[in-house]
Amino acid sequence: MRPAALILVLTMLATVTIPASAASPGRDYVALGDSYAAGPGIPVQNATPPGCARSDQNYAAQLARWLNVDTFRDVTCSGATTVHMTAPQQVSGGPNPPQLDALSPQTDLVTLTIGGNDIGFGEILARCGQEGAKDPTGNPCRRYYTQSGRDILADRVTAVAPKIAQTLDGIRKRAPHAKILVVGYLRILPPHTGCWPSVPFAAGDTAYFDGVERALNATTAATTHAAGAHFVDPYYFSLDHDACQPRDRRWVEPLQPANPAAPIHPNATGMRVVAGLTWATHLLTRR
Repeated sequence: MRPAALILVLTMLATVTIPASAASPGRDYVALGDSYAAGPGIPVQNATPPGCARSDQNYAAQLARWLNVDTFRDVTCSGATTVHMTAPQQVSGGPNPPQLDALSPQTDLVTLTIGGNDIGFGEILARCGQEGAKDPTGNPCRRYYTQSGRDILADRVTAVAPKIAQTLDGIRKRAPHAKILVVGYLRILPPHTGCWPSVPFAAGDTAYFDGVERALNATTAATTHAAGAHFVDPYYFSLDHDACQPRDRRWVEPLQPANPAAPIHPNATGMRVVAGLTWATHLLTRR
């Protein structure tokens, strides 16, 4: 099935209630991860603590409703890194406890989105915007991150693999019977010149950032498969739905969101699509 057709089917499925018979395994579900799992800015924000910016319409919350789970614990938190899987995260109204503490031997479904903050997504976005103002038609951000003769961001992506592997091992130890679904990142920017000034990256840096995101998703997928878990790849289905697209087509918002969401983060439609992809992967895979 072509990506566009599959997305149409998943979007339709996302508007209906999934029968409870489709819910096994998944009676005890724990959601882990960062802001791309938490859903900052998407109504209704129900995070405890508030600084985690967690929405009751994030992909995990929608999946839990569709699967009609008995127990659902959403401990996702904006800004989380792999460190915060086993250590508390200080946020406003916090701290958010170590996320893996939510797991137990009874947990039979886990979702995880992590890695973007480990490689510095926020810093990269800020730096590329700053550099882009100096040379809008060039690739000043790429030059900045490769000025030492090495690609610093490529090195960061490589370095995140063992951290994700360690997180998956920690999940296995705490929830030995759980199915683990690792969910990647929606396409943030297009693989071409972009949309200055909506996202103020220089023309050559938009494709550079997209390449970094693709590398992160690929590295996460390989690490996930090596650990015997399942990878959900929203990026593959995100062509023409990035932050540079019109309001009614994009799944990630630009710096000035027109749909309720944090800047450069998924909106409600993006979360619904990710929920559909995760639901489909859950149904089509074994533990």
